[in-house]
Amino acid sequence: MKIERTLLASALLLAFHPAVRADDQEIINDGKIQQVVVTASPLRNGEGDQILTPAKVLAGDELRDKVGSSLGETLQNELGVSASAFGAGASRPIIRGMEGSRVKMLENGMATSDVSGLSNDHAVASEGAIARQIEILRGPAALLYGSGAIGGLVNVVNERIPTALEPKLTGQVETRLSTVDNGKDMSGTLDGSIGKIGLHLDGNARNTDDYQIPDLRVVNDPTSRMNRLPNSDTKERNIGIGGSYIDDWGYAGLSASHLTNFYGIPTDEGSHIDQRQNRYDFDSVVKNPLAGLESARVKAGYTDYHHAELDDGVPATLFSNKSFESRVELTHKPITSLGLHGTFGVQTENTHFSALSAAGGPDTVPVTHSTTQAAFLVEEWSQGPLRWNAGLRYENVDRKPVSNRERTFDLGSGSIGALWPFTKGYSAGATVSYAQRAPATEELYSGGPHDATLTFDVGDPNLQKEVSRNIELSLQKTSGLLRWRVNAYRNNVNNFIYGHIMDASFDEDGNPGGEFRQRLFQQAKAHVQGAEAEMTWNQIGMGWNGRVFADTSRGYLDDAGNLPLQPADRVGAAIGYRQPHWRAGLDWTHARGQDRLAAFETSTTPSYNQVNANVSYTQRLEHLDLTYFVTAKNLLNEDIRLATSLLKDIAPLPGRNVVFGVRAKF
Repeated sequence: MKIERTLLASALLLAFHPAVRADDQEIINDGKIQQVVVTASPLRNGEGDQILTPAKVLAGDELRDKVGSSLGETLQNELGVSASAFGAGASRPIIRGMEGSRVKMLENGMATSDVSGLSNDHAVASEGAIARQIEILRGPAALLYGSGAIGGLVNVVNERIPTALEPKLTGQVETRLSTVDNGKDMSGTLDGSIGKIGLHLDGNARNTDDYQIPDLRVVNDPTSRMNRLPNSDTKERNIGIGGSYIDDWGYAGLSASHLTNFYGIPTDEGSHIDQRQNRYDFDSVVKNPLAGLESARVKAGYTDYHHAELDDGVPATLFSNKSFESRVELTHKPITSLGLHGTFGVQTENTHFSALSAAGGPDTVPVTHSTTQAAFLVEEWSQGPLRWNAGLRYENVDRKPVSNRERTFDLGSGSIGALWPFTKGYSAGATVSYAQRAPATEELYSGGPHDATLTFDVGDPNLQKEVSRNIELSLQKTSGLLRWRVNAYRNNVNNFIYGHIMDASFDEDGNPGGEFRQRLFQQAKAHVQGAEAEMTWNQIGMGWNGRVFADTSRGYLDDAGNLPLQPADRVGAAIGYRQPHWRAGLDWTHARGQDRLAAFETSTTPSYNQVNANVSYTQRLEHLDLTYFVTAKNLLNEDIRLATSLLKDIAPLPGRNVVFGVRAKF
């Protein structure tokens, strides 16, 4: 399918032209693989050229090989990315040691508006199995999509609103069977057009049982030996439909989707979460609307989200989030006299959020109405051999709970970066960013039990806004069969908000002495620093290819020790072979033991080796490509426990898993 614009491209600060075409990240043509640019850069740069905001785009065969039952599982081995791993149903990406609301989740460039940022047991309300591509932005992303995303962005692109007319009916259907959990997964997409109206349909259905684990459920507890992890089952359904009117002037379209997700929480209590979401979106682009403007884009979305946390099948806490978001983006034509080219716009968001007790006890989070208004400006220019970009964002956030402890925050953010191609095929870059984040609703107003995490959360309505200062340096080789890149970064955050687990415990009514450990939201000065390196060989050609990588990240608080749930240092390597019809790969990731614990953490995480493999064969028929594939994950059947998981002591990742599947593309 043609992509008129990759929706996260604006956030990459280089994205100001609306037209770019791609069928996949890589396509096969006359026996050769050609790289297709998937980000709408004015210089038509590929993913590897984006030094100022290092990004990763998963698409095509690479995405299909890595897709899992959650976004965290799908992305957990990407450079600088780990996962929260709260069972098979809920695993959220963690970027450079930042988690929760500091990592913004988008679908087609608009907020998912779920509550996955509140707690690791809440699933992201977006499905990777029907995604055309998944885009990762590592580093501050305050300017265009919100000052709160100081850790980064993940954007799931499913193109429910068509941006180009298909000359004939196209689509794909895929089915998978997995051994580790008796899983069954079927997904599909369909695109077509009637006259000047583009149409889209997609859907996904997944059923999995409790997954198998290598040996012990609880670390160093021989009595916990078992074959399967209890309450790790999932049942998910997702359907979406969209249409748009497309002409030479641009397009305008609507989409609607419905998601249901029922999954287990593998704690001793055996909780389940019943998640439901209805989503409606509008998107339009008008080319050359006024003198001096290249394009005008208007987007709006309404989301009605609910989930219930079930204790023995009975609702304990009811979460609700109703959200309306709007965006206007205006891209101006190049100002020749100044050499400027950029975009400016406004964004609004209006939400009603609550986490209420279903049993008459204290509410976890009271009903809170939040409004956000923001304006942003990003510009790009060249000066001699240097390419520059800079941007500003102003944002006002107002949070008003029923308790009338209203808080208002004025937030300012800015960024400036430069890229220096100092010789052919080599580039160096640097960015400096300043971002402010308003405390989330739960950080301000929590005051009740959270069954899935067994914590009694207590917010602080007097919390101050976070202030982040970030610097990043990059160096890379961008041409030839052998390519590489190195990134180093440091992020200093004043008033960093974190949940401190106390020794005190309460029952579900707030009385002392129960099973819920008290979690207080506090603030301190924090530092996160790290580095990433990657080297690839022949990533877009036939024959043999390879990759080696390493990443490390460390976060700590002034006078208060390490940040909790910090990722382990990793190294890895991969080798593959590609022909027009056959494709195979083998990859290995080694994670070191993680003993840098927060003051209230009690157990270290052992090292592990994860080995995955895949092989596929594509049979090309007249109007149909049939791909038969086998993917093996955790071939060594290792006991893998992620340092970033709250359940690392009691819930290992799945054991050896072989996935058999077939995909039909037409």
